[in-house]
Amino acid sequence: MDIRRDDLDAAVDAGVLDARSRDRLLAFLAARAEGAAGPDNESFRLLTGFNDIFVSLACILLLLAAGSLLPGALGPVGVAALSWALAEYFTRRRRMALPSILLLLSFVGAVFATILQLLGGGGHWGTALAQARLTGHTTAFFAPFLVSGLVAAGAAALHWRRFRVPITLAAGAATSAVGLIALTGALSGGENALLAAALLSGFLIFAAAMWFDMQDRARLTRSTDIAFWLHLLAAPLIVHPIFAYAGVMRLDSGPLAAAIVLAVYALLTLVALAIDRRALLVSALIYVLYSLQGLFSAGEVAAAFGLTALLIGSFLVMLSAAWGALRARLLRALPPAWSARLPEPA
Repeated sequence: MDIRRDDLDAAVDAGVLDARSRDRLLAFLAARAEGAAGPDNESFRLLTGFNDIFVSLACILLLLAAGSLLPGALGPVGVAALSWALAEYFTRRRRMALPSILLLLSFVGAVFATILQLLGGGGHWGTALAQARLTGHTTAFFAPFLVSGLVAAGAAALHWRRFRVPITLAAGAATSAVGLIALTGALSGGENALLAAALLSGFLIFAAAMWFDMQDRARLTRSTDIAFWLHLLAAPLIVHPIFAYAGVMRLDSGPLAAAIVLAVYALLTLVALAIDRRALLVSALIYVLYSLQGLFSAGEVAAAFGLTALLIGSFLVMLSAAWGALRARLLRALPPAWSARLPEPA
């Protein structure tokens, strides 16, 4: 029988192993496994086998049935209750990766939808939205999102205490970010203020992800999975406001916006190399493609897209091939106090 990382994590939670013994055993197994995923491969656990996909499809059907057959606010309540019940077996007992992620997301999302629907029941939320558009008073519109985000974050905390699925902290951080953005919208309502709240949320989540990364420089324990999902969430919250401030998404954005995008993307590349996380580059990719597409679209659209894809694709392929060597050079150039806390180059 193969020993999986989640099995050892469960043994630590149950008191069978201590955390130090688990880490030493994982390091030993990683050293023995030829071609095993090390820090440079940025691995995370998604599937334990094809049965994960089969069970996930069955769970999706059951959750859709619960949401559609129950009337009104009982729909999301039923989805939340069923998600928790299914997690008791497939997460807590079977420890299946993909179903656990799906059930966590459905639970937190259903709690958020339940509170939002209750606060907006009877048409009051729609009326508040219409009044906000007419008068500019946005508090009544954003208040339900604020409460729903905070309650959903609490639900994620309860789920974490029971099941400890790595993506749970990212789900809780996402709903907390919704609450912070909604609070900003209720107080201000301006687009720039909302973007600033999203940017602040992104930096806070990024800091949390770095804290988990620094707990596991070898990327062998559950901390690296938690950090992966937090980085994946933080990246768009950071990237979107920066590029929105730069005016990238405006139809009249020109060479200056494209230059800003490329400069920011170069900076993100250095950060991604230093922390050995590619999520920042993936999240910013759509903005780079959009900006360069607009810059090259003086002629045919197809030719502009082809040229954009060729440039970005060539850059990413070369970056991927030289990732390890570039990281090693960058870490040598950083202050020793910084490099000593970042993942070691492969």
